[in-house]
Amino acid sequence: MSPQQSHGEQLLEINGAELCVETFGDHTVPAVVLVAGSSASMLWWDTDLCERIAARDRFVVRYDHRDTGRSTAYPPGRPAYSFTDLALDVLGLLDALRIERAHVVCQSMFGGIALILGVDHPDRLASLTFLSCSTGADDLPPPSSDLAMPPEPDSSDAAALVEYVVAAARAYAGGSPYFDEDAIRALVEHDVARAKSYASTLVNHYAIELDGPTRGGFGDIAVPTLVVHGDRDPLLPLAHGEALREAIPGAELLALKGAGHDLPRPVWDTFVAALVRHTTGDRS
Repeated sequence: MSPQQSHGEQLLEINGAELCVETFGDHTVPAVVLVAGSSASMLWWDTDLCERIAARDRFVVRYDHRDTGRSTAYPPGRPAYSFTDLALDVLGLLDALRIERAHVVCQSMFGGIALILGVDHPDRLASLTFLSCSTGADDLPPPSSDLAMPPEPDSSDAAALVEYVVAAARAYAGGSPYFDEDAIRALVEHDVARAKSYASTLVNHYAIELDGPTRGGFGDIAVPTLVVHGDRDPLLPLAHGEALREAIPGAELLALKGAGHDLPRPVWDTFVAALVRHTTGDRS
């Protein structure tokens, strides 16, 4: 098996839930755990992207959050877990995969998971990367006035679900020339077909308890931190990424030119190169 190949999906009992996880590469090299944003299964970390990272001597882990993909689903509107539980899911995956410390990459709303891990569990981290995240400060700019979200679909209509998510992805791309509607549609069709409950996927992450770390805030993160942010992000304008860099001691910022609130294929080379630099060696 070549280092960049997938080891296949596994269903693991983690922290009181069943989580679907897939790994790429050699277990003996530094581990990179990819944590998708809200309502996003592992599929939103594209297989080709995972293979590119693994080909740079990294052991890549992607997984389905609770209420996404093949992982445990709860009734729509009644998620039985909190932000802290989702952070503990990451630690449980590390334990199950026999990973002592990992480079963790968290996207969008689930930058909150990175915050909890970075403040309360730094011993399990080699580094953090925040992708399209925010400090949540009240004085940061609101979403773009051009961000037009589609009306919510009938969750029993698979075709309507696909159209809704594709339209939402288009809006979050912020008019980026890199938005590939055909690729996104294929991804969403796979995602909807694969999910235990896509109705739960759409709503439950927004209904969880938004608890945070118990030992401090962004200023208490001491592990090496990279902030990555699209310069066309319409949901969290670039100022959110800049504020995050300023809030975390020693953090670095990579602004992805032409990207919105996503990670489109044309910026992968830039992202992977920065991630490899960031995760080279143990700098803690």
